[in-house]
Amino acid sequence: MQSFQDLISGSRPVLVDFSAEWCGPCKMMAPILKELADKVGDSVSIIKIDVDRNPQAAAYYGIQGVPTLILLKEGNILWRQSGVMPVHQLEQIIKQYC
Repeated sequence: MQSFQDLISGSRPVLVDFSAEWCGPCKMMAPILKELADKVGDSVSIIKIDVDRNPQAAAYYGIQGVPTLILLKEGNILWRQSGVMPVHQLEQIIKQYC
């Protein structure tokens, strides 16, 4: 299994969903990200990071609120936004940056 650092350092873009178990809007993102994964296929990796279980990653990226989505490629932040987003908007962002 690849480490988080290995995943985000690769040439394939990675959409990271910083979330928490107790967060209602985070729960709303789960089916949206599932639908997004079905639409974009293998062109983008989508991973979920629980900020309570991974405080170092949350601190490193300055996560202030959840859900926060960050699109990374080769370790660089291409885009980030907090809050729930519709699938079509996420799909457009991925096409724009990838």
